[in-house]
Amino acid sequence: MNAEEIEAGRARWQARFDRAAKRESEFRTLSGMEVEPVYGPPGDDPRFERIGWPGEYPFTRGLHATGYRGKTWTIRQFAGFGNARQTNERYKMILGAGGGGLSVAFDMPTLMGRDSDDPRSLGEVGHCGVAIDSAQDMELLFDGIPLGDITTSMTISGPAVPIFCMYVVAAERQGVPVGRLNGTLQTDIFKEYIAQKEWLFAPEPHLRLIGDLMEFCAAEIPAYKPLSVSGYHIREAGSTAAQELAFTLADGFGYVELGLSRGLDIDVFAPGLSFFFDAHIDFFEEIAKFRAARRIWARWLRDVYGAKTDKAQWLRFHTQTAGVSLTAQQPYNNVVRTAVEALAAVLGGTNSLHTNALDEVLALPTQKAAEIALRTQQVIMEETEVVNVADPLGGSWYVEALTDRIEAEAEAIFAKIRDMGSDGSMTSGILRGIEDGWFMSEIAEAAFDYQRKLEKGEKRIVGVNCHTASAEEPLEILRVSHEVEREQNRVLAARRAARDQGAADAALAAMVRAAEGEGNMIPAMLDAVRAEATLGEICDALRGVWGVYTEPARF
Repeated sequence: MNAEEIEAGRARWQARFDRAAKRESEFRTLSGMEVEPVYGPPGDDPRFERIGWPGEYPFTRGLHATGYRGKTWTIRQFAGFGNARQTNERYKMILGAGGGGLSVAFDMPTLMGRDSDDPRSLGEVGHCGVAIDSAQDMELLFDGIPLGDITTSMTISGPAVPIFCMYVVAAERQGVPVGRLNGTLQTDIFKEYIAQKEWLFAPEPHLRLIGDLMEFCAAEIPAYKPLSVSGYHIREAGSTAAQELAFTLADGFGYVELGLSRGLDIDVFAPGLSFFFDAHIDFFEEIAKFRAARRIWARWLRDVYGAKTDKAQWLRFHTQTAGVSLTAQQPYNNVVRTAVEALAAVLGGTNSLHTNALDEVLALPTQKAAEIALRTQQVIMEETEVVNVADPLGGSWYVEALTDRIEAEAEAIFAKIRDMGSDGSMTSGILRGIEDGWFMSEIAEAAFDYQRKLEKGEKRIVGVNCHTASAEEPLEILRVSHEVEREQNRVLAARRAARDQGAADAALAAMVRAAEGEGNMIPAMLDAVRAEATLGEICDALRGVWGVYTEPARF
């Protein structure tokens, strides 16, 4: 790109920047030097077509002309433990301490679509997240938190749609118009088969539910994002950065193809897709990954799927620091790791961020550890001045080379996935890759390679295989009492006894008829939730229609 073209781009950027709202701030260095909102090359730069200006295709440098001068990222701390009342108290602490949004962690029975009193839930209730059995639990979870004013992310995929219905009903009972709701539901079933393994049914009925949800949200809740395509769990399972990026965006393309197959307008439904990435410890590689993600997504949405508007081409993403990088040895080192990873996410332009607590490798975070994690983000936001300049590393020879390299590796993986399919679509390739165990095999190979290097000392982790001498003392960790499970089951039994059983049965039967037909299932599922049908009852009714999925044995 020559100097004249670069200057024309700068003029377009300036016009957008001048029109946009900005935060009140001096935008100076700590020593008082004024800084520009963005920097570009002083003359010709052949790379600049791929780099561009913030807020302009291909969005390598961010979605908005202002960067964080317009609005900083949302501090969205992931939390959930015990019962809904206990987690509600933690949410109020997070919001009171300056958190900007909420993110719900569910316990294992909820993630698997089981009620707390299901025999398979024994010993797991409330231990890795909050237990949610019915709409009344969701009401308690957000008691005193106005759902029309706060954005909420819910990290759940298998039973995501009934959980969403409980969230909607909780909002109705608060008196909030459903159309005002804003937030994100994970709902990413592809990554469950690829990495996390928390599914209920075979892929096809899950995709049917996701398609119904996309239709419903596009029509009824336009600000709500019904899909958060998750690379986080793929990376935590052991993938490389390029694999995380490629598998995640491929899944996203699959959901685009799902929306198009439903006859939805891509410029209407694509803005409802968001992403969830891992911020790992390799600082510059992670920054490059985030920048490449925006560029790839914009190009594919425009050139392959026909999206015309900027918003439909935007890749919006939440980031969580790498849980797998935390160590039980010398756990206070985890504060440093988390800060480095959070800074990479910010310099990569994340839209929202969760920072892990130092003790999460051992247990759910204590309130003290959760506060340190929250303050980590606030120190970056308020003290470091990295929010003053959009994409401050843009143009760095190293960062741009890494961005190009990761992009090229991702494109090579996309080609492999499409070639596996029967019709050239990304969806067909993903389904074949799941069936053949290809994704799992690729991740396992990457994880094995990393572990081998770690054990040989080629990769070093402070406190684990180097610098192991320590004066540390045992941490006090959060322990969830077994009384939580007993009380949750007592309350659940009382709710079942108090409801109109005939109405609950009729609503579940209507939902089953909807599942057996071809219409949108969301209205019938909402009615079942309003009748106080439980999560386990809803999911079991659907298991009766669609069966369950068991992963084939592989050797």
